[in-house]
Amino acid sequence: MDNLFANLPIDLSTEATESLLESATLRIERIVSQGQSSANGDWYDQEEHEWVVILQGKAQLRFEDDNQLLDLEPGDYLNIPAHRRHRVEWTATDQVTVWLAVFYPTAEAVCQD
Repeated sequence: MDNLFANLPIDLSTEATESLLESATLRIERIVSQGQSSANGDWYDQEEHEWVVILQGKAQLRFEDDNQLLDLEPGDYLNIPAHRRHRVEWTATDQVTVWLAVFYPTAEAVCQD
């Protein structure tokens, strides 16, 4: 047994990502940030779907296809389809933001295996 809020990194000069569970078709990560954002011009363009929830803190995501901004607070979650380009505009600077991200394959990737 473990706890998602245990052993949070002390040095958060960079975002910390920890794999909690990984299999051939699923990856669960805890992401801990404080004040980080995506670099200017950088977009995530992932091969797999991502379901993400904010457990603590705050963040803002931007989607390239419609320039949509989403402000996320504890309990907010969303599913990001594979290849939907997105970026982190900001994470809270005055508190630690803890994310839980679940990555899972597209139906096409499952059929290819």
